Amino acid sequence: MVQKTTLVILTRNEINGVKALIRKIPFEAVDEFFAVDYQSTDGTVEFFRKYQIPVVKQKKPGRGEAFKIAIAKARGDYLVFFSPDGNENPADISRLIGLLKNGNDLAIASRFMKKSRNEEDDKIFKFRAWANRIFTLTVHFLWGGNVTDTINGYRAIKKNLFKKLNLDASGFAIEFQMTIRALKIGAKIAEIPTIEGNRIGGQSTSYAIPTGFKFIYFLLREFLLGKRPIQ
Repeated sequence: MVQKTTLVILTRNEINGVKALIRKIPFEAVDEFFAVDYQSTDGTVEFFRKYQIPVVKQKKPGRGEAFKIAIAKARGDYLVFFSPDGNENPADISRLIGLLKNGNDLAIASRFMKKSRNEEDDKIFKFRAWANRIFTLTVHFLWGGNVTDTINGYRAIKKNLFKKLNLDASGFAIEFQMTIRALKIGAKIAEIPTIEGNRIGGQSTSYAIPTGFKFIYFLLREFLLGKRPIQ
């Protein structure tokens, strides 16, 4: 049976990014595509409609909410989540799909493998990158695995695995929780090195300190849950 693939474009006021990247997105590599948009007011939704890209309106805030909407909407067996903000390279979409087609359950674009690049690499103080590495090393210590980027949102996952994980994070911690729970149940995870570009216009809706505390919360919560069945 041929597995179908769905590309999910996640947006909130990303008109500059979508204008710059729309022609670079390999829509021909997937069977279905749509955008999940949270209250954009800068013309993002209108731009998508101009290019005949279906838009699903997101009423509640949070990246985790967008993921859940996408899972309910998607007809594909494989889902790729892409944010057109300039950080994520559209060329990696096909590579992530390839990892799932080769038998992996979760595919992550890593900013910390050899031949990869993190947006902070040119900075002296790499606070976001350092925090990521600390969280990743803690995950390795507690649950094993060799994932180099447990947090990055640029990823693809099999729909059946997503449903099995019963994720309940509503914000940017959704990917971190996804990685941890996938490791807990022994899901097959693979990564590709990615070149993280600089943001194109707009502002990130992820604030480092509050997001970091949420990561700590979910890390402790998953540790306390142990290997009990995921509820």
